[in-house]
Amino acid sequence: SKYADRTRKDMTYLILDGPVDAVWVENLNTVLDDNKLLTLANGDRIPMTDNMRLLFEVGDLKNASPATVSRAGIIYVSATDLDWKPILDAWINKQSHHHSSI
Repeated sequence: SKYADRTRKDMTYLILDGPVDAVWVENLNTVLDDNKLLTLANGDRIPMTDNMRLLFEVGDLKNASPATVSRAGIIYVSATDLDWKPILDAWINKQSHHHSSI
């Protein structure tokens, strides 16, 4: 995959939005551990390079195993506590500072 090129300077984000399925979530363990290799259902393998990040937006983790949960950094944001706009604004601000030095 052209986005898994280790020479790229820009960041690539794979954003997965939806429920956690008990079958496919276990296949993510190889991408979350030291192997950092994502194997797709069709057999394709995508190495997760240092410029790639996975972002999951899920409603709950009831189908995720302790092994999966322990490998992921989890942030819980309640909709009643914080809307999405301040999070987006903070991220954009951080990106503009990061890219200004490149």
